[in-house]
Amino acid sequence: MRVQPEDDHWTCDVRVVVGDSTTEHTVTVSAADLERWGDGSSSADVERLVMRSFKFLLEREPAGSILKTFQLSVIPRYFSEFDSIIRIH
Repeated sequence: MRVQPEDDHWTCDVRVVVGDSTTEHTVTVSAADLERWGDGSSSADVERLVMRSFKFLLEREPAGSILKTFQLSVIPRYFSEFDSIIRIH
């Protein structure tokens, strides 16, 4: 995973390998997302949050069904339980 800090968010390039299949995704994490679901404010904290989020997603759908580009905040629109499961605080 590559985490790139931007002005008011982070852009994360994620590669998911499951068996012989590889998918690539770009996820935007806002400061509000990190405050809501994260456990810090560094790029490493963003990486941990995105990894937990992908684990959550992969438990519910195949990697090929995960959007290629999305903002982390859209996940609860598809999975209402995300907020209560992912929240650290």
